[in-house]
Order: sequence, then C-alpha cells, then structure tokens
Amino acid sequence: MKNLRLKVQLLYTILTNGYIYGFLSGKIYRGKMKYACVPGLNCYSCPGAIASCPIGALQALLNQQGYQIPFAALGFFFLFGSLLGRFVCGWLCPFGLVQDLLHKIPVFRKRKRLPLHSVLKYGKYLVLLLLVCVGSFFLFGGYAKVPAFCKYLCPSGTFFGAIPLLASNEMLRSQAGGLFIWKLGILLFIVFLSVKVYRPFCQYLCPLGAIYGWFNRFSLVQIHWEKEHCVSCMACEKACPVSLSVEEISCSPECIRCGKCVEACPQHCLHFAKTKKK
Repeated sequence: MKNLRLKVQLLYTILTNGYIYGFLSGKIYRGKMKYACVPGLNCYSCPGAIASCPIGALQALLNQQGYQIPFAALGFFFLFGSLLGRFVCGWLCPFGLVQDLLHKIPVFRKRKRLPLHSVLKYGKYLVLLLLVCVGSFFLFGGYAKVPAFCKYLCPSGTFFGAIPLLASNEMLRSQAGGLFIWKLGILLFIVFLSVKVYRPFCQYLCPLGAIYGWFNRFSLVQIHWEKEHCVSCMACEKACPVSLSVEEISCSPECIRCGKCVEACPQHCLHFAKTKKK
C-alpha cells in the first residue's frame, strides 16, 4: 500500500505539473487546459502546471465584480468531495507528497500532531473562511479584489510557482520584494515543521482539506471496518499518521485515506471496499 500510494502521488504530480517548457522558459502555460481544475492543491502559477487549482479558481470567481455565487467551483468540490473525500489529500495532492517526503528525512524525533491539536486543527477552517472567502470578497489591491490565500499564505504556490519562476526569469527576480520574502518564510517554516510533524499544512492550514473533510462521512471512497472481526490490537491506531482511533478512521474529517491502517491490520478488518469474510 505504501509503495502504491507513493507511485500514484509521483505519477499524478508529474502528469499535472509536467509542462517541461514552462520550467525551461520561466513562463506559465496558458492553454485551454488551464480552464480546468485538478482536485489537488495545484498552483496555477507553477510553470509546469497544465491545469488550475480549485482553491485558486474559487477565489477567482469570488474576485469578480459584485457578489456572485461561485456555482462552478462549488459543483467541482461537491463532485470530487462526494466521490473521494480526503482521498484527494492522501493520494492526489502534490504538496501533500512534498510533506510526506520531508517527513521521511531521518532527523528529529517524529510527531504525528502538534500540541493543542484539538484546537489547532480548526485553523484550516479559519483559513477557508477568512482568507479564501471573506478575504476574496473584501480585500483590494488597487482597483481589483485580492485572492488572499494565494497571495499571502499558500506555501504550495511558493514552492511550485514562485521559486521556479524566479529561478528561470531574471526580470521577475528583480521585482521580488517583501511579499515574496514573507511567503518564502512561511514555506521554510512549513518545510522545517514537516520534517518533525506529519503534514502540518494539511492538518492545520489547508482550506482544500477543510472542504474535502466535510465529505468524508459519505464519500464513495471509504475505509470500511469489520467491527465483528476486530480484536482491538490497536495496530491500525499506531499506524495512523494522524493518530485517529479505529472508530474515527475514514469518517473523521482528518482522515486522508492513506491506507496505512489497512496495511497494518493483522486481522484484515479494514478495507477500501466492503468485503465479507468466509
């Protein structure tokens, strides 16, 4: 399961950020594919990105003149949320892959959660409300509304977008100022924290994870628990990277469907599909 997930993450990241000419030229792909979104946090400004980020698309719709309901973005979230839930986070998010790889670095004593996790986990909902929604409605730069999350916080945009563009475009480097330093500082903090704590951005700050988490209870992709065959060995809870109990696995908004619990269960009581033991 671990090797399969890593292969899917790598393949998905390559497919969605594989526009090699963009990296070489320092230019963003602007073809027709950019009008479509992919389910993970995939920065529009990444020179290799061939499609758009759903959070960026939501902010773009909210940034329009007047106050319009972004039906297209809401429909996109409902479709992928009801089908996959936070499986998107565990298997299809490029910045999730970055955090997974950072956490594998063999330094520090690893932690699954930060202290005060029960409070901090609501941070992603505040980011969704204050930066993505309220910020997009009310923050202005000049005469235009500001996509506040993308502009002031998103570390994925800095990692996949700003840094490659600045590295290959001298004119952009000359224009980089205090805002880039701020975003770079956030990215470095997340990178450092990811070596110690499992996916801190996903657990505490990602608005996309907040949205998909709402669908976890009823999404099509679930991890099913055969309670009648469980021997309460707690192997699944020990394997869970975000410390969920067996009752919380799959239905909790924090579950990213990584499958580590499925792999760890000695009784094979956990499955991605409903099965019946003979």
